[in-house]
Amino acid sequence: MKWTSEITAAHQRIQPYIRRTPALAGIDLGLSLPVDVKLEHLQHTGSFKARGAFNTMLACDVPVAGLVAASGGNHGAAVAYAAQRLGHQAHIFVPELAGASKIDLIKRSGAALSVVPGAYADAFGAAQAHEAETGAMQIHAYDAVPTVTGQGTVMYEWEEQGLEADTVLIAVGGGGLIAGAMAWAQGGRKIVAVEPETCCALQAATRAGTPVDVEVSGIAANALGARRIGQICFDLVTEQTVETVTVPDSAIAAAQTRLWQSLRQFVEPGGATALAALISGSYTPAKGEKVAVLICGANPAPDPFL
Repeated sequence: MKWTSEITAAHQRIQPYIRRTPALAGIDLGLSLPVDVKLEHLQHTGSFKARGAFNTMLACDVPVAGLVAASGGNHGAAVAYAAQRLGHQAHIFVPELAGASKIDLIKRSGAALSVVPGAYADAFGAAQAHEAETGAMQIHAYDAVPTVTGQGTVMYEWEEQGLEADTVLIAVGGGGLIAGAMAWAQGGRKIVAVEPETCCALQAATRAGTPVDVEVSGIAANALGARRIGQICFDLVTEQTVETVTVPDSAIAAAQTRLWQSLRQFVEPGGATALAALISGSYTPAKGEKVAVLICGANPAPDPFL
């Protein structure tokens, strides 16, 4: 597949609907080296997910029955927001662990919402049943080409903003964001996949040689808690030999604190997970290596303003 041309087309397609989020170079985060950061948590609905949602809706013919999506929260909020902007009906299924912050965000969009007992996989099963019953179009959170190419526009945009880093650290749940980054970079930069120790579907897949189910838990589970890595992500990781690391919840919480203290950016655990790799030492840059971190989510639970 010609990923770069698809991502370029997605970039042009979604421009009227998304924010060009800030990119900061050489930031002092109290580490042993300056770090470039992309503040993608300032995107509409607080995450990169709006890119994939808009790209899918704009690139496809949406049926009269509307749209359906399963989500740990951020994807659902993005689909709901994009559907509202473009005049489509949407029904979002989220697990209970999505948390009040993300559930409230979806409710305020006007989309229909069903909260399902269990984890993301349970919400996805309910969404599939709704799709079969109504004919609504499913927008997959991470394992669909329009979603991945939409998320790939983050790297396209970052390079337009002058990204010079040798290495980019990206948090991984189901793999849509890092798949988009890999699809755009095509091996031109080192991409490091960062997962919580208790939500590590990608690392489990690389060890098994195929996507496998894992148990998920921990403070970032409502964003990064996919039980199985997406096939698109797995295929790209296999082709490009991407390095994977895991981080403990304590490092994720410390990364949240560091982003607040250094940049006054309040992010959710999933949004801080990539930075946690540097704080914990799970990833140690080589001497002279230029490192960038993608900050990707801003919907913490509990919401401090609810």
